[in-house]
Amino acid sequence: MSLNADDIQKIAHLARLAVDEDEITSLQRDLSNILDLVEQMQAVDTSQVRPMAHPLDMPQRLRPDEVTETNQRERYLRNAPAAENGLFLVPKVIE
Repeated sequence: MSLNADDIQKIAHLARLAVDEDEITSLQRDLSNILDLVEQMQAVDTSQVRPMAHPLDMPQRLRPDEVTETNQRERYLRNAPAAENGLFLVPKVIE
């Protein structure tokens, strides 16, 4: 896919980027190359490929699910401007 200078200007505007006139040619070439690569990747038949969460077929090591901190709710609530029933009270912001 080939982009022209107007396309680059529009993309830069949408991305809120300031692009100098001397950068347009190199950006045009680079972005066109990226879009060509995406087109090549979309042409590959992946119907027989099983989706995977990780490129290595190995289980993930998980840490033990243990409590490591003590309950300090009362200490934190003492610093709150307003609290009730163990919860922070805040001003209403949505009606």
